[in-house]
Amino acid sequence: MSPTVLITGASSGIGATYADRFARRGHDLVLVARDGARMEVLAARLRAETGVAIDILPADLTHEADIARVAARLRDDSGIGILVNNAGAALSGGIADQTGAAIARLIALNTTSLALLAQAAGARFAAEGRGSIINIASVVGLIPEFAATIYGSTKAFAIFLSQGLAFELGPKGVYVQAVLPAATRTEIWERAGADLATLPPMMDVNDLVDAALAGFDAREPITIPALTDAALWDAYQAARQAMLPSFGNTEPAARYRG
Repeated sequence: MSPTVLITGASSGIGATYADRFARRGHDLVLVARDGARMEVLAARLRAETGVAIDILPADLTHEADIARVAARLRDDSGIGILVNNAGAALSGGIADQTGAAIARLIALNTTSLALLAQAAGARFAAEGRGSIINIASVVGLIPEFAATIYGSTKAFAIFLSQGLAFELGPKGVYVQAVLPAATRTEIWERAGADLATLPPMMDVNDLVDAALAGFDAREPITIPALTDAALWDAYQAARQAMLPSFGNTEPAARYRG
């Protein structure tokens, strides 16, 4: 029997598209987002078209109590075998234009909820020797030059979290994938206050999720749908790993000594 898939940020965009694709693969779903009405519409359509069972779990993942409620579902529901950690938001403008409250909300959603839900699912998956976690990150997490400092930092966290989880949980039978979209046509831009008329061409969300699922099926640890030359990521990883032996040095490098 196919495992149930819990998807956060499931009311629209990437999350709703994952719901469609996994439903068509025969997976029952648990949909999580703030907008319960939109999830009900999506669920009604997918039940009619695919026959899968779908639960709706309204939650605002900037609130500790709601994060705890979703985490409890992940810990307690042994039918759930895949977590799509997709809920996220962006901020418009540079850091000097953003408020502390807006930054705190973004960090709560993009990092705190991501980590706590991954921990809740990952601990049970590891104990059972099975399960998959898909974390939706972003190429912006690799591009400080993009000048999206807080958003990019949260997505860099998502990348590192995924790599660390894979290192810890992979040997216990848990597959972890980080998906790094480039600019994709979803509602995130409008919600962040961007001027839609000024935005460049973007990837279609259906193409993005289909590519991400191809990476999922291939068990890629990192999937970057827009990257045409996979060898570039391999070279990036090799350069990072080549530095690791130096990190054990007990004296500063010669260039720092007079």
